[in-house]
Amino acid sequence: MEHLILIGGGEIKNRETQKIDEYLASLARERAGERRACGLFIPTASHDCMPYYNTFHKVYTGIFGLKTDVALTVGREIDPDKMKKKFDAADFLYVGGGNTVFMIQSWKETGLLAYIEDAYRRGVPIAGLSAGAICWFEEMYSDSVVEGEYRMHRGLGWVKGKISPHYNERMLDFDQILLYNKNCAWGIENNAALEMIGGEPVKSISAGGNVWYLDGSSGNKMVKTKF
Repeated sequence: MEHLILIGGGEIKNRETQKIDEYLASLARERAGERRACGLFIPTASHDCMPYYNTFHKVYTGIFGLKTDVALTVGREIDPDKMKKKFDAADFLYVGGGNTVFMIQSWKETGLLAYIEDAYRRGVPIAGLSAGAICWFEEMYSDSVVEGEYRMHRGLGWVKGKISPHYNERMLDFDQILLYNKNCAWGIENNAALEMIGGEPVKSISAGGNVWYLDGSSGNKMVKTKF
C-alpha cells in the first residue's frame, strides 16, 4: 500500500530531524529483512546538489548503518537499466527539498516520475522534506516560481487536499487562503512529519514540531493532530 512520510522542514545536516530519520531507518530495515537496507536519495529539487546527498549519506550510513544511493537526472539522460536497478534496490526513497515546481517538471521531462510512481504503487516508503513532502498533493503552498512570493501550485494529485511545509513560518498566510477553500488541508511544521498509508494519515512524528490539519469538523481553524 502507498506509504508516505512527509517532513515539513528542518536541517538534516544539523541533526534537527534525527528522530524522524531514525524512524525512516527502522522502516527500511524492516523492509530489507536480512539484507542491509538501502535508501535512495532524490535531489532533483536542489538541482542534484551533491553536498546535499553527501549529508544524507553521512546521516543514514554514518549513524544508522544503511547503504545509500542517489538518482541524478538534472542536465543528463537517464540510463533506464541503471535507474531501474537503483529503484529496485531501494528500501525507501528520500526526496530532498528545494524548488518543487522545477522538480515535478523535471521528473516528467526526464522520465524519473515513472520510476517514483512505480515505487509508490509497490508500497516502497517514500520520505520527503519540504518540496519532497508537498509534491504529492493536489495543491501545494510554495514560492517555487518567485522566491518569497508564496501561492498555491498544482501538485501531482496523488493525495487529496492542500498542504504547506514549514507551517510554523507560513501559518498566517496559509490559514488566510484556507478561509475560502475549506477542503482538507495539512500544515507541517519544521522538525515534524506526517505518515500516510493508502492516502490516509496514520501517525505524526515530532522532533520538536507539530502537524496541523483542517478537515471540516474544526470549522475554519487548523488543529493539531491527535495521533
